[in-house]
Amino acid sequence: MSNKVALARVHDEAELERFRDVQRLCYRCADEVAATLEPGVTERDACRRMRRWLRERGVDDWLHTPFAWFGDRSAFRGFKVPTQFLPSATRLEEGMPYILDMAPVRNGYSADIGYGGVLGENRIWERLDADLAAYRALILDLVRERRTFADVYAEVDALIDRQGYQNRHRKYPGRVIGHQVGIIGGILPKRVGFPFGVRFLQTIGRELVKERLEGRSPLWNGAAQSRHAPTPGLWAVEPHIGFRGVGVKFEEILVVTEDDAYWLDDDLPHVHRWARRHGGLGAAPQKGEATR
Repeated sequence: MSNKVALARVHDEAELERFRDVQRLCYRCADEVAATLEPGVTERDACRRMRRWLRERGVDDWLHTPFAWFGDRSAFRGFKVPTQFLPSATRLEEGMPYILDMAPVRNGYSADIGYGGVLGENRIWERLDADLAAYRALILDLVRERRTFADVYAEVDALIDRQGYQNRHRKYPGRVIGHQVGIIGGILPKRVGFPFGVRFLQTIGRELVKERLEGRSPLWNGAAQSRHAPTPGLWAVEPHIGFRGVGVKFEEILVVTEDDAYWLDDDLPHVHRWARRHGGLGAAPQKGEATR
């Protein structure tokens, strides 16, 4: 199996279905683990539950092992060094927001998702989550227009400013709003170079070199290497906004073709939650997926 993260064939429906299955597995995991969260549970407890749940269902490798961020850590408040992203002993309390994030690999196929929630009620979280819906539509529209990745990043920043929030995805390594995902293979063992899978690190390293030679990058941010038209492939996209110690994000796979784009799946918890807020209407079918 290739080490190329960009291997995903965006016109091969059978292959896309394998990625869709892994993404749906992630969201099932997030739903079921979120249902077990209660006051006193730590981030480390939640991550152990996610990891065990996924392993029991065939996950055999990782892009990265699960993360959980509770309370103001959901907005990356005070984060200055990479180790602060790792699961901590922070305990969940009533009214706290949380984010569950996981990126497993099963039989070579990968996904990377972010799942937001709140324990009980939090009006700030509700407002941020409602406003987050606009980013899913904005990103898709701009990619379909073939705007450069850097332009899309800038437009997301502009929307964050208009809404009066803070850009939290710029806190991620590389200040990324997205990155390519694909089939992970190779001869290296399926081990974790905490918190990243060794095979994934090898893969992304090779792609960084290869894409740089072509004036591109498998990492999507606002820098010079993202000033190019959207690269065909699968992209895990993760806009993340924050306000007053509350952070909200989604992360899911965007399929980019040579002349179009669409979200891999609309049957997702955040999409249904936003639809319920707007009178229960489901998401409109996207080009190329009306019969899925």
